[in-house]
This record gives sequence, C-alpha cells and structure tokens, in this order.
Amino acid sequence: MRRWFVSVAVVACASVGAPGEVSAQSYPSQSIRMIVPAGPGSPAELAGRLATQILPSRLGQPVVLDHRPGAGGAIGTREAAKAAPDGYTLLSAGGAQLAVLPAISSRVGVDPAKEFTPVARFMDSFQILVVHPSSPWMSVKDLVDYAKANPGKLNYAHVGPGHLTHLAGELFMQRTGTSLVGVAYRGGQDGLTAVLTQSVHLTIENVAVLLPLIREGKLRALAVTSATRTSLAPDIPTMIEAGIADYDVTTFFGVVAPASTPPAIIGTLNNAINAGLKTPEMQEIIMRMGAVPVVASPEAFGAKMVDDFRKWQAVAKAANIKID
Repeated sequence: MRRWFVSVAVVACASVGAPGEVSAQSYPSQSIRMIVPAGPGSPAELAGRLATQILPSRLGQPVVLDHRPGAGGAIGTREAAKAAPDGYTLLSAGGAQLAVLPAISSRVGVDPAKEFTPVARFMDSFQILVVHPSSPWMSVKDLVDYAKANPGKLNYAHVGPGHLTHLAGELFMQRTGTSLVGVAYRGGQDGLTAVLTQSVHLTIENVAVLLPLIREGKLRALAVTSATRTSLAPDIPTMIEAGIADYDVTTFFGVVAPASTPPAIIGTLNNAINAGLKTPEMQEIIMRMGAVPVVASPEAFGAKMVDDFRKWQAVAKAANIKID
C-alpha cells in the first residue's frame, strides 16, 4: 500500500515545468466521466453525485455519472483502473471498494494502491452500536460484562461475511476479548427488523439508518464507532470513551483517478472539490446524508485508505475471513 504515499507526495512537489503541467493548464476541456461501481442510489455514488454539483461551476465542464455495477463493485473498479490517466475518467467509491474488499478478497482484480491515485475525500460516515430499548444493557460496559460472563450467548445482526457490519462486530470482539455469534441477513433492513423484534440482541449499523429509530425510542444507542463524538449524535459516547481502546470504524467516500494521472490535474481537482466542500450549502447537504464533510489533501486521503486497508486486513486475518 506504500504506492499511495509516493504518488500523492508528487502532487505537492510538482514543479511548473513538470510533465503533465502543460495539459493541466487547459484542463478540463471536455466533460469528465465519473464511474460508479454500483447502481444508482448506492453509497458508492455519494462522492460522485456531489462532484456533479461542485465541479461544473468551478471547472466549467460537466461531470457525467456512469454506473458500472456488478461483482461487488469489481467491474466498475477494474474499468476505472484501466482508463487513460488524463483526468477525464474518475472513480467514485467508498471504503468498501478501496479498502475493505481489497483487504479480504482477491476478486476485485485491482490493487488500489498501485492502480489508483487519490483525488479527494468528500465525507466520512460511521456506525452506532444499538440494542433493543427493553434490553438490560444501558452501556457498552454492561454489554461487555455480560458477554464475558456468557460467552457465545449474545448474537448480532450483520449483512453477510466481509460486510462492514460484520467486520465491525469482529473488531468489537477482538478489542474486548468477547465471543458473540454473528447472524447474517440479506440486507440491513432485515437485520434492523431482527433487533426491533428481539430476534437478535444487537447490531452495529450506519448512523443514517439508525438515528431516526433512536430518536423515536425504538432502539437504544450505546456508542458510536467514530474516534471522536460527532455533531450528528453529540450525546452518544464513542466506543473509545466506553473503554474499548483503538476502536474506530469510519467509512470514507471519495474520488480516485487512474495511476499516473498528472499531479497538476490531481491538484486542480482536489482544490476545486475542497473549495466546494467548504461551502455551508455543501456541508449541510452532507450532514443531511448522515455523514461528516471532510476537506483533505490527496496525501491525507491516501493515508486514510492505507490505514483502513491494514486495519481490515488484520481483522479479517484474525477472524479467518476470506471472500473469493
């Protein structure tokens, strides 16, 4: 994964006479194709959809979404990796495509660290650990104490092997030294229904899905998975505050370009996107999605991808998770 650090560092060091600088002076001179490795309305589309609102007014060219679903995102990801590195084909993706799946599976057929250059990180999302409001657990400590006293008695809903809801549960067990039973459901809504009907004890799901149910009193929130408290749920403690050291599950959403895209073009895109992300209007849009806006350099975005890849690779190895 070191390739990201090398490629993004070049952005900061590119000189006026560097290769690609001349073409970057007139970039973009045509529309930009934004590949989405999933169907319309999917999480992978989020950054690309925002780019269609930010870039045209700042760069003078339209951004066109091109959905390429299939194989868990592998089809669209491979197509983007093979595109010409000229700034006119980008990939809108999240941690699932750029960190989680590559860490646990070889089916993507692409090494993001070697075949992409980070452009911009638009936002982060996080999860919340929830239980039924009638349960006896009022805190994460209560839950951990019960789990340690009753190994294998607690179960949690997730959306299948290798999904973030599954890995978040595995990380919870590894950090707390507990043993829970994962119960796979076909979709997040099925897993939520299982908690609401008390068919399972808990789940760790996305904030956007859970907050309405928490506010209505239908679920009890024990902790958020972000490293620090968030304005989206300021009254809910973090896992770290609850005593689980080094527990951070945040999902990034961003845009990457094929490797060898000229550094000056990456810089043009990053500057335009970050300027848009700083506006109150765009920050409000992202917050309404249940996410937190992130303004970051390509280097910082690359570092986040590397950290997440290594984390999920280690979690999957410890839990013997491999998706092929």
